Amino acid sequence: MRFICLLLVSLAFNSVYSQNKELSESMKRGSEVYQDFCITCHMGNGQGLEGAFPPLAKSDYLMTHRAKSIHAIKYGLQGEITVNGKKYNSAMASFGLSDEEVADVMNYITNSWGNQNEKMVTVKEVSEIKK
Repeated sequence: MRFICLLLVSLAFNSVYSQNKELSESMKRGSEVYQDFCITCHMGNGQGLEGAFPPLAKSDYLMTHRAKSIHAIKYGLQGEITVNGKKYNSAMASFGLSDEEVADVMNYITNSWGNQNEKMVTVKEVSEIKK
């Protein structure tokens, strides 16, 4: 019985460790994507530019509209959205990112600046988001 308990604890630890390691690696790659494509509008601290570019830091939209957020990064965004109670109506270009780059940058921004994402964004999930 003790062996089974130790085995279960070990499996749970290894699963969490593996996911945390995978998430950390994805976030590192996502940070690089963010630096290359996102920082100009959303700033280094994720605060955006009030009235023009919405914040990603502590963003209710980002955290409650997961598929729409993935879609915006993958295909761009036009039209009004409300983030943290403020309306934004500017355009976000499509940068032609791969599904892996979209997943990585989503993992980075949904786990930075006060955001915490319980479920890692995967390449498979991104690939299922269609225009």
